[in-house]
Amino acid sequence: MKKLEVFGAAKLKGQIRISGSKNASLPILAATLLSNKKISLTNLPKVKDIETMITLLKSLGSSIDENKKILTVNNNKQIKTFAAYNLVKTMRAGILVLGPLLAKFGKAKVSLPGGCAIGTRPVDIHLQALSKLGVKYKIIQGYVYADAPKGLVGASINFPKISVGATENLIIASCLAKGKTILSNCAIEPEIKDLVNFLIKLGCDIKWLTKRRIEINGVNYLSEIKYHVMPDRIEAGTYLIAAALTEGNLKIIGIDPKIISTEINILKKMGAKIVKKKNEILIQGSKKIKSINVKTSPYPGFPTDLQAQIMVLLCKANKKSYIREEIFENRFMHVAELNRMGAKISINGNKASINGNIKFEAAELMATDLRASVSLILAALASNGRSIINRIYHLDRGYENIEKKLKKVGAKIRRVN
Repeated sequence: MKKLEVFGAAKLKGQIRISGSKNASLPILAATLLSNKKISLTNLPKVKDIETMITLLKSLGSSIDENKKILTVNNNKQIKTFAAYNLVKTMRAGILVLGPLLAKFGKAKVSLPGGCAIGTRPVDIHLQALSKLGVKYKIIQGYVYADAPKGLVGASINFPKISVGATENLIIASCLAKGKTILSNCAIEPEIKDLVNFLIKLGCDIKWLTKRRIEINGVNYLSEIKYHVMPDRIEAGTYLIAAALTEGNLKIIGIDPKIISTEINILKKMGAKIVKKKNEILIQGSKKIKSINVKTSPYPGFPTDLQAQIMVLLCKANKKSYIREEIFENRFMHVAELNRMGAKISINGNKASINGNIKFEAAELMATDLRASVSLILAALASNGRSIINRIYHLDRGYENIEKKLKKVGAKIRRVN
C-alpha cells in the first residue's frame, strides 16, 4: 500500500498550473451517452475518478480513444443500460449515467453509488424528480431499476433542496425528453454551468430563466463536437490555502479568479495578500493569520470541498474560529487526525470550534476521504518533522500529480511503498 512521506516547515514558492475540473468532467462524461456522434474532450484531469467513469462508460459499450491530450467518445455501437456496483461503488458520480440512459433508451439498472464516507448523500431527490418526467423505479438489493414506458416527458420540477447531482442528472435527462422541462431551485456551481455549456454546444436547447431556474426543450438531433473542460476550482483553492498556511508565495495559473471569489475574499480577510489577473492568482501568505468564522453552503457560498483545508489554516489563526458544515453531516472525519498532530478542535453536531495559535507536530496519519487526505498533507507541510500519510488512494481520486506540483514549489514530499 502506497503512503506519502511529508517533511514540514518549507515555504512554498513558485508556480502551479491548475488541472481540469474533476467535478465538471464527470457529468460531462456521463452526458456523452446522449449522443451517437463523436465527442472529443480536452483538459480532463488524470485522476482515479475520471478513470473509473471512463471504465464505466466502456462497460456500457462506449468506444473511447485516449491519447495524451484528447479523449474521444463514440456511442455508435449498441449501448447497455446496466451500471454495475463494482464500477459505481467508489464514486457517487456513477449515478449520473441514470439520466442519460433513461433519456436515450427509456430504461436503466444502476447501482446505488459509493464515494467518500462523508454523509448519506441520498439519491431520492434524483429519483423523485425523474419520476415527474415519467420514470417508474424500484430499488432492489442496492440497484435502481428504472424505466420510462412512454419515454421521458417534460415537466415542471422544483427541487426540495439544492442538490448538485440531482440538478446534473435532470438537466442531462431533460435534453431528450418530449416537450419542455422547467427545473427550479437548481444548483448553480460553475461545474453545472460548464455541463450546460457542453450540452448547448452538443445541440441541446437550454436556457437560464433566473439565477436558479432553467428551461430545457427536448431535441432529436445532436452534433459532433470538441469541448474543453473548465479548470478545477477546488484544486486551486487547496493550493491557495497551502500558500497562506506556509507563508508561501505562489502564482496559481490556468484558473479564472471569478469562480473562486468567495474563497479569495476569506483568505484576504485572514491576512493573505492576493492579486487577481485574467487567468491567474498571485498569493503571498502572512506571518499573522487572522481568525474567521466559516459556513459551508451551495455556490456561491464557501464550498464543502474546501472545509477540511481551511480548518488546517484556522488552526494557525490568532484566535478561536468556528466552522458550520451545512452540506454533509459527516464531514469532520479529519478532525481526529488533526488533533493527533496537536490541533485543538472540538465538534458539536455540524459545528467545529477551532483553537488558534497551535503548532502542528509530525505524525503517522490515516486519510479517511478525498478532501480530508489533502488537509493532512497541508497540516504535515506546516509541521516540524516527518509525517506519513496512509490510504492515499483517496487523494488520487481527485488531485492530479499532487506530489509533483508541490515538489516543484519547494515541498519535501514523496510517495513510498
